Amino acid sequence: MIRRHAAAATALRSYLRRACSSHAADSNDQLLGLVEVPKPRPGSRLSTKDFAFLKEPTPPIPAASLPPPEAVLISKAIRAYATDFDGSAERFLRRHRDFLTDAVVVAVLRSVRAPELCVKFFLWAERQVGYSHTSACYDALAEVLSFEDRARTAERLLREIGEDDREVLGRLLNVLVRKCCRHGAWAEALEELGRLKDFGYRPSGATYNALVQVLATAGQVDMGFRVQKEMSESGFCMDKFTIGCFAHALCKKGRYSDALDMIQREDFKLDTVLCTQMISGLMEASLFDEAVSFLHRMRCNSCIPNIVTYRTLLSGFLKKKQLGWCKRIINMMMKEGCNPNQSLFNSLVHSYCNARDYTYAYKLLKRMSACSCPPGYVVYNIFIGSICGGEELPDPELLALAEKVYEEMLASNCVLNKVNTANFARCLCGVEKFDKAFQIIKVMMKKGFVPDTSTYSKVITFLCQAMKVEKAFLLFQEMKNVGVKPDVYTYTILIDSFCKAGLIEQAQNWFDEMRSVGCSPNVVTYTALLHAYLKAKQLPQASEFFHRMVDAGCLPNAITYSALIDGLCKAGEIQKACEVYAKLIGTSGTVESEFYFEGEHTDTIAPNVVTYGALVDGLCKAHKVVDAHELLDAMLSTGCEPNHIIYDALIDGFCKVGKIDNAQEVFLRMTKCGYLPTVHTYTSLIDAMFKDKRLDLAMKVLSQMLEGSCTPNVVTYTAMIDGLCGIGESEKALKLLSMMKQKGCSPNVVTYTALIDGLGKSGKVDMGLQLFTQMSTQGCAPNYVTYRVLINHCCAAGLLDEAHSLLSEMKQTYWPKYLQGYSFAVQGFSRKFIASLGLLEEMESHGTVPIAPVYGLLIDNFSKAGRLEKALELHKEMMEVSPSLNITSKVAYASLIQALCLASHLEEAFGLYNEMVRKGVVPELSVFVCLIKGLVKVNKWNEALQLCYSICHEGVKWQGNNSFDGG
Repeated sequence: MIRRHAAAATALRSYLRRACSSHAADSNDQLLGLVEVPKPRPGSRLSTKDFAFLKEPTPPIPAASLPPPEAVLISKAIRAYATDFDGSAERFLRRHRDFLTDAVVVAVLRSVRAPELCVKFFLWAERQVGYSHTSACYDALAEVLSFEDRARTAERLLREIGEDDREVLGRLLNVLVRKCCRHGAWAEALEELGRLKDFGYRPSGATYNALVQVLATAGQVDMGFRVQKEMSESGFCMDKFTIGCFAHALCKKGRYSDALDMIQREDFKLDTVLCTQMISGLMEASLFDEAVSFLHRMRCNSCIPNIVTYRTLLSGFLKKKQLGWCKRIINMMMKEGCNPNQSLFNSLVHSYCNARDYTYAYKLLKRMSACSCPPGYVVYNIFIGSICGGEELPDPELLALAEKVYEEMLASNCVLNKVNTANFARCLCGVEKFDKAFQIIKVMMKKGFVPDTSTYSKVITFLCQAMKVEKAFLLFQEMKNVGVKPDVYTYTILIDSFCKAGLIEQAQNWFDEMRSVGCSPNVVTYTALLHAYLKAKQLPQASEFFHRMVDAGCLPNAITYSALIDGLCKAGEIQKACEVYAKLIGTSGTVESEFYFEGEHTDTIAPNVVTYGALVDGLCKAHKVVDAHELLDAMLSTGCEPNHIIYDALIDGFCKVGKIDNAQEVFLRMTKCGYLPTVHTYTSLIDAMFKDKRLDLAMKVLSQMLEGSCTPNVVTYTAMIDGLCGIGESEKALKLLSMMKQKGCSPNVVTYTALIDGLGKSGKVDMGLQLFTQMSTQGCAPNYVTYRVLINHCCAAGLLDEAHSLLSEMKQTYWPKYLQGYSFAVQGFSRKFIASLGLLEEMESHGTVPIAPVYGLLIDNFSKAGRLEKALELHKEMMEVSPSLNITSKVAYASLIQALCLASHLEEAFGLYNEMVRKGVVPELSVFVCLIKGLVKVNKWNEALQLCYSICHEGVKWQGNNSFDGG
């Protein structure tokens, strides 16, 4: 895989170096360049034996996780004799009834899945002597019965069960109610309760407890009281957990006196756990004085507050931004030996930093070690990011504090993330601490931080604004210091550097200045700016600048056309690049293009190896590898010998489109021409073979790579780890990660992210969370993609609180506010991987607030889980991030509206609908269906009919500019 700038840019740099060789700078100056040649790390030499474990067969799935063999036989028989269950199927089952266990029954139900067959088998099993269904069996049958067509099929089957065995039906109906409760669907749970009573059954104590819990969680306390009254009349009492949930919900509504009366009626004694739950509810209701009074009441009732009580109070005050109260609680709890945990410490430091109370925030940071939770990656980024992340420079005292914290951070082996490193260096440059700024970047590089265009841009911009350009461009400042007027070569170096940093406008200013002082630009100067405009996809400006160059009498040369072709390819204008090439070789015919000129010197410009290299690379990146291969033959026919860059581009191109055999042919051709394969060549082949699941072939290439004394780098290891994860070999991927560390190759953020994604896809989200923590402690800062991958997998696994915690960490470490788009966060990841996360579409619609889609993901999942209050809280929080942008996904809006309608919060549902329309988000038909159902549910028939009328007769614009007009 090619890991270098395009050939045209390489030639341009060498041209500049030759042009300015008479002004060479002192090579000992520490600001000559940020990126150093990596020094070889100590460690034993790699051999094929080190990777032998990759060839080991994957261990079989543990027997404990497989269904019992009897269950497999029974399932096949039931499906085979489906039409004759009472005859052939029962005869077969009787021969195997000695093997009947609850595990076998559950496995059969999950395998067969057909509701009617499952019911027949379930009833047959219950009739067998010596066997009785457990709760797991009832849960499995309830899962089968709620698949599809629940309203008709399940009702009929339930009646059949009742006719056969009323006791079984009673237990099953109770299980169905509790199943709805577990999923937070309180409305459906009440419907199931009604059906249970219609069938003539009485709810069990466990069912009543589950109902009260789900109603309390949903905030339906009045309904909860009615169920609790019915429960009491039936002779059942609430258990401890249910009382805690109900008391919390009542306090959350401000009805703490009702909660106390309820506890007294249930003849339950207040204890520390119950009091803590009530305090939590009072805090959520913003009843701060009442919560603290209740804390004192606990002591009067001999309930000693514990660490959970204090953390609940502290979290509540922090969430409501009551920082004065937080200080009092912190003092109170620490006197009693109760300390905040690390997450709470991080949030406290974040809040006090936002309040600009840095003195107290620093005290908390120092206190963390004494509380057995030493400061880590997150809190250091919070502190330094808060001081240095603003537009204006911090006060000298604050910057000095940031420097002090930075030194403590280094001693703790932690790192700053990409955004905060750049901001810290920018602030130091702003107070003329250039050496310090440079040293920070150098130290961070040693810890795995790689400066990108953004980092270079900020540091270079401040150096120039401070008129300390001798530190950024030594030759240019040296000439100014001695009073020598800068010449064309000096300005050209400056313009070229600004273009490479993406500062085209500033480069254009230098270009205008050099002309104003009588210094005429040369072909290299024009070429540098022309190439920059093309790379930035600013084709009109590039075309205009090309004509200015020709009109000024500065004729393009071979390097200019090479840069033209390279820039057009990078801008995605492959056809125009081919037109320029066709003009150069004289086959353009009547083709017209704005990027070549007619003149007597045109015929003397012939494509060289750099020109061909740029076009081959561009065609390969556009997946036109067949055309690129034909171009290779064309250049050979002209006597132009390809170099290893062209061969590498072709090999990488064939690998990217899955044509491994063609890539190997080019590889053999390359070696026959005397070019030694590089680590990039081998990495392209290994990556493609892993993705094609040809592990044996990949191992052969790896062996050849090691025999040729070519050591794998972090990109090679990452490709292998990603490939292993792609074939479900996450355990081997973990071993490979461990091995690369032992061999002195530090994994980067792409490596860790690929492995975290692989673990998540294998269902090992907990291991992914552990690896995420490990990467931060080992000096590798996670980026946006890492957070997004892990949040996706946490949501899929139902770990919503962990996902929300990760979102909070993202906010605290300043990703959302100061990362202007995704372009730097996604560097190093393949386009296919980024597309699999849906980030390509997000980059277009959410370029300035990259955290917004994560909010949408969490809102959708919290809504579906029935945690409506948390979903609304996240929605409100997201709107505060950027209220002017359309940053909520259609799915998130639909989920919220559906949940609100189900909870009969119609006013809020319609408010969200109006907000959705205002922001230009086109609603799906399902949104209107939810609103209509919600209106019908509360007997607002007129409003429901009006909404139906507006849909049918006024026309509603749907996605894709189609409209529904009542057809």
